[in-house]
Order: sequence, then structure tokens, then C-alpha cells
Amino acid sequence: MAIVLVGTLDTKGNEYRFLRDLLHQAGAETIVIDAGVLGPPAFPPDITRETVFEAAGTTYQAVAQAGDRGQAVTLAAKGVALLVSDLYKQGKVNGVLGLGGSAGTTIATSAMRALPVGIPKLMVSTLASGQVKNYVGVRDICMMYSVVDISGLNRISRQVLSNAAFAMLGMVQGRQRYAASIAQEHKPLVTATMFGVTTPCVERARRIVEEAGYEVLVFHATGVGGQTMESFIADGIVSGVLDITTTELADELVGGILSAGPDRLTAAGLYGVPQVISVGALDMVNFGPPDTVPSKFLGRRFYQHNPNVTLMRTTPEENEKLGKEIAFKASAAKGPTAIVLPLRGVSAIDAEGKPFWWPEADRALFDSIRHWLAPHVELIELDMHINDPAFADACARKLLELMAHQRVPTAEAK
Repeated sequence: MAIVLVGTLDTKGNEYRFLRDLLHQAGAETIVIDAGVLGPPAFPPDITRETVFEAAGTTYQAVAQAGDRGQAVTLAAKGVALLVSDLYKQGKVNGVLGLGGSAGTTIATSAMRALPVGIPKLMVSTLASGQVKNYVGVRDICMMYSVVDISGLNRISRQVLSNAAFAMLGMVQGRQRYAASIAQEHKPLVTATMFGVTTPCVERARRIVEEAGYEVLVFHATGVGGQTMESFIADGIVSGVLDITTTELADELVGGILSAGPDRLTAAGLYGVPQVISVGALDMVNFGPPDTVPSKFLGRRFYQHNPNVTLMRTTPEENEKLGKEIAFKASAAKGPTAIVLPLRGVSAIDAEGKPFWWPEADRALFDSIRHWLAPHVELIELDMHINDPAFADACARKLLELMAHQRVPTAEAK
């Protein structure tokens, strides 16, 4: 097995050779993939650019003749993702290391995102101190700021690249050395969604599900958290979903900063995975500091969660739309589905005497779900607050019941 180096050996060849040689000196094997298109590679790669573009469904000659750099990067990213995924299936990948600017980061991280969680992935990038969501996606990619541009070797770049090589070695060697300690008994997986304002509920429910013999993965409902959970379900490794905190739907509808996109709350239904859905934190839309809240929302009800997080209360009109969306998505599910409603409040700050207590807004949400939900989906209404222990118990027990009637195969069984 080897550490895969993915990059453009025409513009970053000397830097990649430096990385490769450091790794070789430490006793590691490497597989160097060249995705360059502007000029000849600085040294012979293990996998050529011709092979990369062929994997992408074209030829290097065609890409070079087109002279379209954007298209070349897109095709290179596609090709390396397919090649690295194939290498992994052959048991040849210990980790992936890349370096570059916007093009190099796009190409290398596409290969990293093609690998499962747990395989070491490290990207040295000129963009690492900024917005990296598009590069990281829902995988465990480490982003390391290059400090200086990746253009030649100097006292700064040598130190940064050396640290990157040693970090990758540490991850790879540590993973090999402590494999037995890292490995766990493969219990069936359950996913759950949590926010700070629904923590007591999810924590109690998690313990109940774990005591029943499942392993629970809790995702923070911050947009990417919901996206990651949906991707795990789509990967076919999840036996049940405890979707207590669906707050990301509100951000998608209203325009908050923690949207998980329009496909949130769809994977479990699409793949027939048993799911229990609730309405946790649908009383709020998330923004950054107060001065980042769009002016069109002036006059709305706000709560300052901390200096960097401003919460805005959802209105009855917004909640009516959210209820309809939840009902439609639950009604389309192919697997066992139940919706559990906490009639006394949907978050820690939506309770009598709390900042977001607005019974009319909650009622609009509940009424909409009741109206639009298909008869075959079980609707459970409890005269409790979402963080009441008995509410958590009910959600956990209902999911265990649904899973008992439909065992979803794990990835190992497929």
C-alpha cells in the first residue's frame, strides 16, 4: 500500500518531487498521479496524465488542443477521482496527499472525496485559510494553509511541505500501528441529528438506542452535518435514522447560513431506511453576528446565541411551509417512517417563558404536518417539550420498533 500524490507535475513538479523524496526517505511507498496539461511533467509519474484524461472519457491530446483550462481542471478532477477510487478498491491506498492553488486543490480533493472516511487525506492549499466547504464536502479532509504560494522551494515552503509529509506519515503509520485499537465491533449504525437546543433529547435517545445494541453517529445540524448524514445513508451503511433536529430545512427555506440544501430529509425515504422524524429547532433560522443579518429581516424576533451566532424566530407562515415539506418528504418514503411532534415546544428556547415561545407559530407547523401527511405515515403527538425525557424515550423506542420490523443490511452484508 502507498501514499498517493495527486497533482500537476508541470507547474508543481519540483514541489511534488520534494514531497515524494521525503516520503521515500522515511520508508513510505508512493503512487504519483500527474494531472497536468500545460507542459511536460518535471519527473515521470507512476500514472500519467494520458491515463487520467482517458479515465475521464477523453484524451490528453483533445484537452490540450482545446486550450480551455477550466475544462481541463474539471476533466482532470473526474479522472483522478475514478483512478484513486479504483486503486483503493484494489487495496493500494494508504492515504492521499495533494498541494496546489485553486486548480490543484480542486483536482486533488476530488480524489480525496472519492475515498471513505478514515483514509488519511491532506491538502496543502493556498486557499486553506478561507472558505473550503466546496473542497472538503462531507469527507474528513485536512486542509493545510501553504502560507506562501506554491511556486518554487524556499525556506517557508520547504518547512510547510515537510510538515505536510510528516503529518501524512504520522496518520498512515499510526493507523497501521494502532489498527487493532481503532477497530471496533461492527454494530448496526443509526444516525441522529442534534443542535445545542435539542441536546438533552438526542443524548438521552442515543443512550437508549446504544443500549439496544446499535452504534449511533450524531451529526450537528449545521448544514454540512445534515449533508454528511444524508451521504452516509446513501452509502447503504445505516440501519435507522433518528432525525430529531430538522432545523436545516428552515435555513434552506428562509435563507439562513446553515442550509443542508434541498435534498435534506430525502435519503432515508429514498433508500427505505427506517426513520423517526421530529421538528427540533424549526423555531429558528441561523445567521452570523448581528451585522450580517440581511436588512429585509429587520423587525423580526432575534436571539443572540453567542457573539457569532444570531438566531431568528420562524413565523407561522414559514412554519406552515416547513410542515408541508416535512409531510411531503415523509409521505414519499419507501421505508417505515414516523413523525413525532413535541406539542410544548421544539427547542430549548421555545418553551413557555423562553425567548422563542410562540404557540401560534408552532401550531402552524403542527397543523401543516397533520394536513399534508399521507395516512400511511404514523403521526405521534405528545403533550411534551422536545427536551422532556419521556419525549426522547418515545422517539428512541419508536425507531427501535421500526428497525425490528425491517432489518436494513449493513455495507458488509451487501
